Amino acid sequence: MSTLSTHVLDAVRGAPASGVAVTLFAPDGTESATAHTDDDGRVAGLGGDLVPGTYQLRFGTGDYFAAQRVATFYPEVTIAFTVGGERHYHVPLLLSPFSYSTYRGS
Repeated sequence: MSTLSTHVLDAVRGAPASGVAVTLFAPDGTESATAHTDDDGRVAGLGGDLVPGTYQLRFGTGDYFAAQRVATFYPEVTIAFTVGGERHYHVPLLLSPFSYSTYRGS
């Protein structure tokens, strides 16, 4: 079994993105967990123990930027990733109103 965490950084503000809705979808496409990023832009233990498969994380970026009165091109960001046999997975999101990037964190 594996665990999952995420971290969202607002690249324009140079600060953590707090209050971003995060939804985890299981390999079969069902919603398996929801959370909001904390004051440090993090969600520590999303979804409990994960079995191998391809998951998706959906970030509510539109609502986050709307709360700041900032226009954005992306109402949401969805990242698909594969869970294998490793113990922990960290999927960070670097966010701005008109672009985003992600990478395999540690």
